Amino acid sequence: MPATRPALFSSEFLAQLERLALLSRRTFRGRVRGERRSPRRGHSVEFCDYRAYGVGDDLRYVDWNIYGRLDRLHVKLFVDEEDLCLHLLLDASASMDFGAPTKLEYGARLAAALGFIGLVNMERVGVGVLRERVAEGWPPTRGRNQVVNLFDFLSRVGPAGGTSLNDGLGNYAMRAREPGLAVLISDLMDPDGFEKGLRALLERRFDVHLIHVLAPEEMDPELQGDLRLVDVETGETRELSVDGEAIRAYRERLRRFLDRVETFSRTQEIGYHRVTVDAPVEEFVLSQIRGRLLV
Repeated sequence: MPATRPALFSSEFLAQLERLALLSRRTFRGRVRGERRSPRRGHSVEFCDYRAYGVGDDLRYVDWNIYGRLDRLHVKLFVDEEDLCLHLLLDASASMDFGAPTKLEYGARLAAALGFIGLVNMERVGVGVLRERVAEGWPPTRGRNQVVNLFDFLSRVGPAGGTSLNDGLGNYAMRAREPGLAVLISDLMDPDGFEKGLRALLERRFDVHLIHVLAPEEMDPELQGDLRLVDVETGETRELSVDGEAIRAYRERLRRFLDRVETFSRTQEIGYHRVTVDAPVEEFVLSQIRGRLLV
């Protein structure tokens, strides 16, 4: 990705993103107080209920008016607020360097948009860059003042190396200090699969979403004649003649692959979102994942 690309989004789109928030299907215990309502009871300024006084309760929260009427001690309960950690897992293997824009450029912009939403809502946001393993990262950070740093980091991520989603995701799951909302952005082009790695995140109780990024040419190839194909990750070459039968066979294998991904995601309760790079990032964020990953 070019390093001279500081303006990922228009000011109008950023203003629209500021009105959104991350949607998590699970409740996580935050490290610091944030702006996300929790079912746990705490001591914020918003009252929610009473309960009977217990030994060790803070006397500052006793409601003396109730004591005067009922001659029994009750303490006030308040809505506790906590932050969420958004884990952005970006596939930066060589296969992502395809399409116009490339799948990596597109994925980095998606990660930037989601990270922006998290940071302006006082959530913590971290990034893991996946190749054969977690090659580099941006540690979970909180605060609107980190937006520029996040955008700079994502703009410098370049494609390189092979793919090992199972190892990379498993490694990230073990290294993460605490679970949260994990969003994997990948083309899923790994001959060893991806299921084991996603299960590793689920076992650590992450709320997992998968954004499957593909190029239009991968969905509907326009190839013909005698070709030599080179695997950009392994260097392996194959010579083949592409005719109508070969294209039909490719589309059938692609259909089975996409069905496999969707079925796995559904049975594992993973949020699955597929997009091609010719769809504007702004439209995808504001329309396709709003209500599913964003609110």
